[in-house]
Amino acid sequence: MTSPTSFRERIVLYALLTSLTSISIDALLPGLRQIGVDLGVAPPLSTQHIISLFIFGMAFGELLLGPLSDAMGRKRALVLGLCVYALGTVIAMVAGSLEMVILGRFLQGVGVSGPKIATRAMIRDQFEGDAMARVMSFMFTLFILVPMLAPSLAQGIIAIGGWRSVFAVYLAAAGLLGVWLVMRQPETLTADKRIAFRPRLLLANGRRILSNGRVTLLIVATGLVFGAQLLYLSTAADLFFDAYGIGQTFPLYFALLATGIGLASFLNAKLVQRFGAEAMARHGFIGLAVAGLAMLAASSLWDGRPPLSVLLALGFAAFFAIGVLFGNLNAMAMRSLGQVAGLGASLIASGSSLIATLFAIGVGAFYDGTTLNLSAGFFLAGISALVLSQIAARADAAPVEAVR
Repeated sequence: MTSPTSFRERIVLYALLTSLTSISIDALLPGLRQIGVDLGVAPPLSTQHIISLFIFGMAFGELLLGPLSDAMGRKRALVLGLCVYALGTVIAMVAGSLEMVILGRFLQGVGVSGPKIATRAMIRDQFEGDAMARVMSFMFTLFILVPMLAPSLAQGIIAIGGWRSVFAVYLAAAGLLGVWLVMRQPETLTADKRIAFRPRLLLANGRRILSNGRVTLLIVATGLVFGAQLLYLSTAADLFFDAYGIGQTFPLYFALLATGIGLASFLNAKLVQRFGAEAMARHGFIGLAVAGLAMLAASSLWDGRPPLSVLLALGFAAFFAIGVLFGNLNAMAMRSLGQVAGLGASLIASGSSLIATLFAIGVGAFYDGTTLNLSAGFFLAGISALVLSQIAARADAAPVEAVR
């Protein structure tokens, strides 16, 4: 049994490793317009793709690194992911064109899947049920501080060293976390519980996982919620500038909305073992749909540019709902995975990332400098995910038996 100090250190490490995904997105937001000016933007590419294709890379990486974590252990798979992430970071940092930046970002997305998948599997190795949802919520509460602070810090870094300096920070962060992991984190998957990395075996176990209606429906629901957040991340810098003329102070407004996720994750960690993950998630879906519908009504009333205070209030409500959902959705989907937690986490993350990317690119294509498409995205994601989760709640929740 781990000591309290050891437990706290692990949660902090898991939170920081997980936040590498968030910081890789959020810290670059203040530099998107500068990248577009420096490297030029020509259709069909745009700076939105610097964000969305990073997530697309994650969808591929998650398919590989999840099974690897089942076969070679969580720790080795995580280190491998950090190495691929570092390679992509270097390519983007020295890129001379938008295409090369996007290639580097794609590889970053592939690599960051290691920390994302392996930390979830590590938690699944050690916790179950609502206790797992509680740990994930505590982890999300810690790591939400990163996106709150990242854009403001990155804006200062960009002012001093340009947008390429942000990638230098990414490289340093990956290196430091890798050293901490190697030195302090024990392996959580013992050799006798590992599943050989064989394509036929992966297909058999993957088929078993995806044939579980509960897991598949929750993958889609998670992807829609993630897609709503990705839609905001892809368009936020342009939206605040185009609709409200906000440029230099954008990180402050970004941080304000991010507090909604942090507050919700903290409260969820306190309440989930009392009310259960499914009940908390249901209220989260309803909250996201209602916030999106209210934002859509306000956008229609004020010709796509509601007062900034209205946008911030409704955006805060939407992100509060998303904060409730993230820890619970992952725990709900992981609950049925049993010994295939690595592959299962891989399929959940990969599937939800792919759905999120398609959702964000599809809805984001209608961006017109107003809040209309963001509002519609929040509402569509919330109401659709609510319906899917209710169907999933009636599906079989028995653990998936691994084929060995």
